[in-house]
Formats: sequence, structure tokens, C-alpha cells
Amino acid sequence: MIPPELLSMPPKRTRPPEEAFLIRVAELLHTFGTPAFRLERVLLKIAGQLGIQASFLSTPTAVVASLGTAPDKVVHLMRCDSGVVNLGELVEFDEVMDLVAEHRLDPVRGLERLDEIAAAPSRYPLGLTAVAFGLASAGAAVFFHGGPEELLATFVVSVALMFFAQVVSRRSDAIGLFEPLAAFGASLASVFLAWSFGTDMRVVTLASLIVLIPGLTMTVGFIELATRHLVSGMSRLAGAGAVFLTLLLGVAFGWRIGPMLLGLDGITAVELARTTTELPGWFLWVAVATAPFAFGIVLEARPKELPIIFLAAALGFVAAVGGGELVGADLGPFLGALVVGLVANTYARLVNRPALVPLTPGIFMLVPGSLGFRSLTSFLDADSSAGMAWAFQTGLVA
Repeated sequence: MIPPELLSMPPKRTRPPEEAFLIRVAELLHTFGTPAFRLERVLLKIAGQLGIQASFLSTPTAVVASLGTAPDKVVHLMRCDSGVVNLGELVEFDEVMDLVAEHRLDPVRGLERLDEIAAAPSRYPLGLTAVAFGLASAGAAVFFHGGPEELLATFVVSVALMFFAQVVSRRSDAIGLFEPLAAFGASLASVFLAWSFGTDMRVVTLASLIVLIPGLTMTVGFIELATRHLVSGMSRLAGAGAVFLTLLLGVAFGWRIGPMLLGLDGITAVELARTTTELPGWFLWVAVATAPFAFGIVLEARPKELPIIFLAAALGFVAAVGGGELVGADLGPFLGALVVGLVANTYARLVNRPALVPLTPGIFMLVPGSLGFRSLTSFLDADSSAGMAWAFQTGLVA
């Protein structure tokens, strides 16, 4: 017979509102793209201000929170994938966290406010977001030395991909399918456009996919390794590598099937690509002036943050181009990234808001992931020497 004392259950622990608020903050910050080094630092700061003894571990797929002291310590495991970066909601979460930490807002009301922000619809109309998506990709086509035809083709293909993303996002069983399908569609469309209008299919493919290329994920992964967040850093780099390969798989199918459908068997991307019409030199600076705002809208930044996004992205691009002329193309992106980081952290210190707001679009402007993608597509074209050269430059820049 089982002794009665073994059948008795300990009383259920009631979670204080401060702990509930802290756990919800961890879930939302993780879901909206906060790197491990910032997430853990912010959570420790808030826990200290709320009088909670805590420690945290963040990975790209989960957050572990240890709250309290022994023997009453409670460990929470929250399974939450990193979602799409939403800069506006990150700032609004930060504002609510400050109000609760400074005891100007009750934790219960703070929790409600966090849920309201997370459930809010997109701050920009779908049409404006589509145009911004197209302009961001078209700006990348300018950076890749495309001509007017490539510019227009990239805009059309990228807008179509954006609407395709809206359809796929409504399905719960489409995880991991969007990237290869989008790459296949973009590369197939670029083949038809190259055959019909003489555009450079490589430029159109790469520029159309620029927002999907995980250059930011790769960069954040290296930052996490540098800050000794080894588990998160290695996981993020592995995830970026998987996305690179799925994109390459889609491009490979598109570039092979497209010529077959057109009766051009045996024609490679290099052979189908034609000489592009050069844009005027000033057009590059038009792209530099518009692309930061386009990336800001795509990433859901608030209108009041768009000026600092423009400043960080434009200065970083100018530093990368100027640095490339002064110290070489290999170290130019390093100077650009340095300037973006300085502007972003200056903004964070002056206004006490996440440095990710200007940092994320600024990194997109430097397109670090495009180097790795060029390396893979060079191997796809059986140009191993160019592939190795791009791979080496990717590692050096990263």
C-alpha cells in the first residue's frame, strides 16, 4: 500500500505577474528576431529591475528561463522559432519593457499591451509593402551592375514573390518550402525574361532573391560566436547554410528546366546572359537614397525610425564603396559594416532603443549574403575557380 504522504501533491505555484511578463517578453523578442546576445542581456536587465533572480539561455529555436532561487527555482522552456524581423514591434516592445521596469506600468497591463502589439496588423498597406519589396530588390540589381532591363525585370519578379509569400504564410504545413519554391520561380522567370528581352538572368535571379538570402542571419551568427554564444551562433550559421542550399536547389532547377521548356537544351546561365545596358553613374546614388526606406518598410519599421535607418545604411554603403577603393574590395565591406555598427550603437545609446533598428537594413544594404550565393551559383555553372574566389571573399567579409 502506498503511504498517504507519497500521494499528496505539492501546492500549485502561482506565477507572479512580473514573472509572467518576463516570460512573455522572452517569447516575443525571440519571435521577432532578437539575437541571443541582446535577448539575454535585456532579459537579465529587466529581471533585475523587477527584483527577480533569473538566468536565460537563448537559441534560434528556444528560450530557457530559470527564475527564482533554490529550492523554489522554476525552469521554463519556451519553444519558439525566430520569425520575420519586425523592427517596429521590437521598438514598441522595448517601450513597454521600460515602462514596466520603471514601475510606471503595471505588469498585468504590460502583458496585455505586449499581446496587443503582437496581434496588431501590418503598419503599412499591402500595396506599399509590395512596391517597397520591389524597390529594395531593384536597388540590389543596381548594386550588381544591372541595366534598365534588369531593373524592371527584378521589380516585377520580386513583387510577384512578395504576393506568393503572402499566400504561403497562411499555410501551417509550408515550413521550409517557401525558399526553394521562390528560388525556382524567380530563376524560371529570369530565364524567360532573358530569352524574351535579353536581360541578364543571373542579376535578375540574385537581386529578386536578395531579401531571402540569409546574409543577416549569417552575420548575426558570427556576432553570436564572437560574443561567446556558441550554441546559438553555430545553430544560426547552420540554419543560414541550409537556406543557402535550398535557394540554390530552387535556382538549379529553374536554370535547368527553363531552357528545356524553351527548347534551348544545353544552354547555361552564362551563355544565355547577354551584355546589359549601362545605367548612368548617378543612378547608383538614386538606389542608395531609396533602398534604405524600402528595406525599412519591408522590415515594418515605424516612420519615425526611417531617417536613422537611411543614415546608417547610406553611410555604411558609402564607407564600403570608398573603403573598397582605398584598401581593396576585400576590406571595403568591413569598413561599411563598421560604420553601420557605429551609427546603430550610437542611436541605441542616445535614445535607448534597439540597435537592430538601423543595423538590420544597413546590413541588407551591404548584401553580405550575395557573395556566398554567387559562390554557389558559380559552382552550379561549373566555374570552380570563380566559385572558390567568391567563397574566399565571403569568408573574409564575414
